[in-house]
Amino acid sequence: MASDTPPNRHRRKIIMLGVACALLAGGGWLGWDYLHYGRFQQTTDNAYVKADFTIIAPKVAGIVAEVFVTANQTVSTGTPLARIDSADYEAKMAEAEALIAVSEAEANSLRAQVGEQKALVEQVVAELAVAREELDFAQAEVRRYEPLAASGTGSRQQMDQLRNQERQARATLAARQAAVSGAEQHIQSLEAGILQAEAQARSAQAQRRAAEINVAACLIRAGIDGIIGDLTARPGQYAEAGQRLLTLVPARQRYVEANFKETQVEHMQPGQPVRVMVDAFPDQPIQGHVASFAPGTGAEFSILPPQNATGNFTKIVQRVPVRITLTDTAGATRLVPGMSVTVSVDTRNATSAAPQVAASGAAP
Repeated sequence: MASDTPPNRHRRKIIMLGVACALLAGGGWLGWDYLHYGRFQQTTDNAYVKADFTIIAPKVAGIVAEVFVTANQTVSTGTPLARIDSADYEAKMAEAEALIAVSEAEANSLRAQVGEQKALVEQVVAELAVAREELDFAQAEVRRYEPLAASGTGSRQQMDQLRNQERQARATLAARQAAVSGAEQHIQSLEAGILQAEAQARSAQAQRRAAEINVAACLIRAGIDGIIGDLTARPGQYAEAGQRLLTLVPARQRYVEANFKETQVEHMQPGQPVRVMVDAFPDQPIQGHVASFAPGTGAEFSILPPQNATGNFTKIVQRVPVRITLTDTAGATRLVPGMSVTVSVDTRNATSAAPQVAASGAAP
């Protein structure tokens, strides 16, 4: 009973009053924090660090001759990564060059023959003119001697000889005409052969260009600054065109993809500030902002989208992927794609948020 003395009761009242005041103060602070801050925060731990990987694959098939990099190595744009054996493509390039030489030589030979044939045509045309003059002379002689032969003044034998000379002149003229026609046709044939040889040369040049491109493509270079990941290339292995040899992870461009419930995005809009807490670095928050919203829920872009046109239906809250850009570049450099994070979006500056969310599918 001594413990229930007036001093003890007074002390107990003071303690209870202090506890009540602390509870009231704590509740008041929590209420104030919720009214002015907490109710505007949309938080989810369904979020991960992302990066736009670049898959490195050869443009041409062949044996991997050399691998110049190692796993987790940092490389810059243009750094050689691997080399495909180019012997086959160099042989095709040499074959194309030989075909070019043969086609050009054939075209030059045909051009020379065309020149010879044109000279021959000029000669035959000159002979044709002579043959035509000879025929005209023979015909004139026959016309001149026919009255003499008819009157008996001239001999029959002389008349037959003149007519025979006329026939020979006519035959010679026909032969010369045929020679001119044949020479001109031969020139046309040679010119067609030149066109064909030139076409073959152009085709061979295209083959050589393609072979040069393939030879150059045998040396695989980095297209961006990044870090080597998932390195599967090994010297001596056969690689198909398009087969992944390694993955190049961008050195700086990191972002967060957060999957918010559809009930959380009502007041979200691009540009709102975001606080990112990384599980690996819980004491080092990273700042960012909302960049864009996916044009559909995650389920819509899955391999097998759900089909709810059945008799039994259970409504499930869907999640909308939200892309978050990290403005704290110094902190973002420590992030590795795939890390788990917790994000909180401050929606206090939301105005007419629902239309903003709907339209943000086209945001960059």
